[in-house]
Amino acid sequence: MKATFFITYVMIDGWAGIAAEVLRLMPLIMFHLKNTFLVKTELDRQAAMDPGCLEFATSEPRLQLYFMLGHVYAPVTPLILPFIIVFFAFAYMVFRHQIINVYNQHYESGAAFWPDVHRRVLLGLMISQFLLMGLLSTRDTNKITLVLIAQPILTFWFYRYCKGRFESAFVKFPLEDAMVKDTLERAIEPTLNLRIYLQDAYIHPVFKKSELEKPVPVDDEEENPLIQTTRASRMNSLPESDNEA
Repeated sequence: MKATFFITYVMIDGWAGIAAEVLRLMPLIMFHLKNTFLVKTELDRQAAMDPGCLEFATSEPRLQLYFMLGHVYAPVTPLILPFIIVFFAFAYMVFRHQIINVYNQHYESGAAFWPDVHRRVLLGLMISQFLLMGLLSTRDTNKITLVLIAQPILTFWFYRYCKGRFESAFVKFPLEDAMVKDTLERAIEPTLNLRIYLQDAYIHPVFKKSELEKPVPVDDEEENPLIQTTRASRMNSLPESDNEA
C-alpha cells in the first residue's frame, strides 16, 4: 500500500523537480525583479544574472532519498524500479547540462564526499536484502532465505574492500600532485629550507620554547631608525585661504 504512494511521489516530486531544475522559474523571476528595481549599472546586471552554484547540501540528499526508496521497495513492489530508473536518467542528463553550462563552480572538493555516498548506497542495499529475506520468510520459503544470507555478507565485504582500496584516494593528497608542488617550489624558491620551519610549525605558540622577542625601546634618536617627526598633519597645516574657504 505504501509503495503505491511512493511511486506517485517519485512521479510528481521527482520528475517535476527535474523539470523545474531545467526551467529555473524562481531564478528567472528574481532576475526580472532585480533588473526592474535594483539594477543601475552593468555590474549590477551581471550580479543579477549570476546563476550561483549547485547546492550539494540539498540536491545530493534528495538523490539519495530516491535511491533508498528504490532499494527499500524493490523487494516488495518491483514496479517502482522503472520509475526510479527514469528519474535517475532524467537527473543525469539535466544535472550534467546544468553543471557544465549553467552553474558557476565556486569550489572543487575533489569528490571528498563520495565515500559517504558510497557507504549510504551500500547500506541501503543491505537493508533491501534484509527486507527481501524477511518477505520471503513469511511465504514459507525458508530454503531460499538461507541462501540469501550470503548477500548482505558479500555486500559488507565489498564495502570493506572498497574502503581499504579506494578511500585513501579521497582523503589523502595524491603523491603525483605533491611532487608537482615540490617541483614548483624548488624552481621558485631554491634556497627554501622547510626543516627549520617544520620543527615547530604544528606546535601551539603557547608551548613553543622560543618566545617572540619584543623590541627594546631606544632612547637615542641617532640609533633609533624610527624618529618621531615634528611635522604637523595636513589637516592642521592648511593655508589660511583654505581655512577661510
